[in-house]
Amino acid sequence: MQTPESLNLPSFYANPDRSVAVLNYNEHFITSIFDLVNSPELAGFVKLFLDEQRDRTPDAADPKTTFDLVTPDVYLATIKAVLTDRVDAFDRFKPAEILASIEDLYSYYRTYLRVATMTVTQNDVVTSEFMTIDQRFNDLVIRLYRTIEEKLQGHPNHVYRQVSAGSSACVLLRRLAWNMPAGYEGLKDIRFISRLMLRPPMMLHTKSNKRKGTFTATKVNPMKNFTGTEDDWFCYPAKIGESLAYLYFHRDYLASGLALANLFQLADSTEVAAHKPDLVLLFGTPGVESDTDHENGHYFYDAANDIYVGQVPYNDQTTYFGYMKKMCLTLHNLHMIAQKHLPIHGSMVKITFANGQTKTVVFFGDSGAGKSESIEALQEVADDQIVSMETIFDDMGSFTLKGQDLYAQGTETGAFVRLDDLSSEVAFNNMDRGIYMNPEQKNARVIIPANTWPRVVAHHHIDMWVYANNYDDAVGIHRFDDQQTAEETFVAGKRKALGTTDEVGMSTTFFANPFGPVQEQAATQPIIDAVFDRLFADGVYVGEIYTHLGNNKSQDKLNESARELLAVLLDL
Repeated sequence: MQTPESLNLPSFYANPDRSVAVLNYNEHFITSIFDLVNSPELAGFVKLFLDEQRDRTPDAADPKTTFDLVTPDVYLATIKAVLTDRVDAFDRFKPAEILASIEDLYSYYRTYLRVATMTVTQNDVVTSEFMTIDQRFNDLVIRLYRTIEEKLQGHPNHVYRQVSAGSSACVLLRRLAWNMPAGYEGLKDIRFISRLMLRPPMMLHTKSNKRKGTFTATKVNPMKNFTGTEDDWFCYPAKIGESLAYLYFHRDYLASGLALANLFQLADSTEVAAHKPDLVLLFGTPGVESDTDHENGHYFYDAANDIYVGQVPYNDQTTYFGYMKKMCLTLHNLHMIAQKHLPIHGSMVKITFANGQTKTVVFFGDSGAGKSESIEALQEVADDQIVSMETIFDDMGSFTLKGQDLYAQGTETGAFVRLDDLSSEVAFNNMDRGIYMNPEQKNARVIIPANTWPRVVAHHHIDMWVYANNYDDAVGIHRFDDQQTAEETFVAGKRKALGTTDEVGMSTTFFANPFGPVQEQAATQPIIDAVFDRLFADGVYVGEIYTHLGNNKSQDKLNESARELLAVLLDL
């Protein structure tokens, strides 16, 4: 797992290959700038920085006269000389050169995802003050930087920027005993995240920016191949819909692990202690030899313990957050199918109109079909006819049929959205809460909070269910006259791929959902039949909206479809 260039101290881990750093406050909490400048943690990180500078510096540069090419000892000795105002501080290097390098070192450190950790047992003081403790370290780092900077430039700064200098996030960890079946003992010592503090907006960069393939079943419980330890693994206990999930991940996947906080409700310690989960995910662990695909993820149903276990391998491709999210949803959806609930790949909004009416609409379709875009277009054309739109779920939910009643629930408390799909209003209103993934690249994403868990899992009535059709050239919306045609359209799952996965051109996916229904088609089909029977018996509007995204991405045509949708909703 660990690359040769990584720094691995008890109190500080840094992996340049993944731009991840972990600070362990339990092992060493630095209390002054002089402790910091004399610390092994800083010395180790300076070495990483200088190694990278050497790789970038032309061979002609002289290591004796170029400050970025000196040894870590000389580098730190020079910094200490500047701090203590020694007369020989600038004998070898000019202040401007030292300052330029210090700026580069400071910027290099801040390119890392820097996560501070504290492990607690029953220490209520630490529990209540963990953010204050972390803020002290952040203040210390920025004070050291500014002290050196102002001494080198010879005057105080005119402008101060209060950036996240020390850490990007801080997590409070606990060791919790849960109802662990035989075979899961390897997870015993791995600590759970019990509280989490983020400093958004967070700009994260991963080595991959697109998801490939689908997750497949394995015949062997991935626990048999798990070798993680408490030093390099964490667990995010999540409530995915009403499923309890223990999501274990390697520390090099902290970008994905922290992003979970904006997507799934963090389970309380009381909901974990002594409780067996419905789902277990091992993210960053190898599969077994019998698996045919070692580059993607797998799932296993542990029938003896009624646990769905997911496994995603450690490689560059799986650094894309879509792997974390979609494996979580696949496990949840498999659990839903087993309980006779119908997983829905789509977005659900509850719309309040100016005339006092409320309508709940579900937009259905695979990735890139135009679900989010249709909601944005509806908001754009509504003017003052819509008072509010509440997101019940952004990507995945479920329909449940109990007797004669049909209701919908969501899974996520947040949204994982392409930046290109967001209106400027939504983007800017949520900027200060967002976790941004590769914002400068194609398929850039943001994870933003959307709703509370109690609202997401409440039982919601369904007024309209529309298929997002991005391939036909028609405009507007269309209501299916007969149940068979409607069901065939939804089950076929046609779309024109837009590059958010490795698919191109026209494709079909069973029930537009490669995260559970595709894997369990035989078990899903009877549930689909029963749901469509109920919808048509109740006279619910079942139709399709033409989004045009697979053809010319014309905003005018999508807005025209949204206007027709608005008129139909007001007339329902």
